[in-house]
Amino acid sequence: MSSDSAAAGGEVLLVDDPAPGVRRLTLNRPHRRNALNNALRGALMRALEEADRDPQVHVTVIRGAGPCFSSGYDLSENNAEGQPFYTPGGPGQWARHVTDGWTRIWDLAKPVIAQVHGYCLAGGSELAACCDLVYVAMDAQIGYPPTRLMSPPDNQFHPWLVGMRRAMELYLTGDAMTGVEAAQWGFANRAFPSEELEEKVLAVARRVALTPPELQQINKRAVHRAMEIMGLRAGIRAGTELQALALTTRASHDYFSRFRRDGASVSQLLGERDAAFGDYRASPKARPQEPGAGG
Repeated sequence: MSSDSAAAGGEVLLVDDPAPGVRRLTLNRPHRRNALNNALRGALMRALEEADRDPQVHVTVIRGAGPCFSSGYDLSENNAEGQPFYTPGGPGQWARHVTDGWTRIWDLAKPVIAQVHGYCLAGGSELAACCDLVYVAMDAQIGYPPTRLMSPPDNQFHPWLVGMRRAMELYLTGDAMTGVEAAQWGFANRAFPSEELEEKVLAVARRVALTPPELQQINKRAVHRAMEIMGLRAGIRAGTELQALALTTRASHDYFSRFRRDGASVSQLLGERDAAFGDYRASPKARPQEPGAGG
C-alpha cells in the first residue's frame, strides 16, 4: 500500500451499497489512472468474494474513480512481489496468475457488472471482459496497446468476444475501440452517454437484483458452460503460453530493459510507444499531468 498516498484517501478500493441488493466497488487510485497493482487486485477479489457470501447482496458493480476505469496493470511496481493469491511459478506465471484471477469472477455465484468510462486498457480491459455484464460510456477507449512493443494480452478474450477479424486488427495495431464500437462488436452490452452511464448501470443492477441469487447463479453458469464447451476457457489458458513466448522476443526484452537501464518514467516510455500511432498518451487530447502507469 505504500505507493498509494493520501491522494487516494489511503484506500485502494471503495465499497458502498447504492441500491437494495446492489454492492458497488470503486477502484480508487485515480492519481495512477486506477492502475492495477497487487494491493488493488487483492482488495478487489476479497470484496467480490465477500459480496458473493453476503445474503443481502444480489449483484456487484465495478467502476473506477477519477477520469477512467483502469489504465491496466501498474508497470511502475514489481508485480512479482506480494501477489494476492498463489499461482505456480515458471514461464508464463504472471499471465496465468492474472487470468486465473479474473476468471474467478465467472465462477462467483452472483452477477458482476463493469461500469466503464474513459480508458479501459490492457489489464483493465481483462478485468472488464471477465465481468458478466459490461456497460460503457460512448467515448470510452478500450484497447490493448502493449501488443505494440510487449506481447499479446495475458487474457486473450478478444477472438471470443469481438470475432477473429476485429481481434486480429486490435492485436496487430494496438488500437482502441470506442465505447460505441465495443457495444456494436460484442465486448460490451450497451454504450451510453458518459453523463448517463452511472444512472443506466444502476437501473440494470436493480433489475438484475430482482431475481433470487439462487436462480441467478444457475442463469450465469448456463451461459458460461456454453462458452466453455466451445473452448473459451481452454483457449484463454493456452493464450497465456503465447504471451510468455512473446516476452522472450528481442523487441520485448529491449522495451522492458529501458525501464531499468534508462531510468525513464513509465509515462514517458508509454508515450514513446504510442507516439508513432498518435493515440493514448500521445494523443493531442491526452492530459500530460496525469501519470501513466498501466500496461
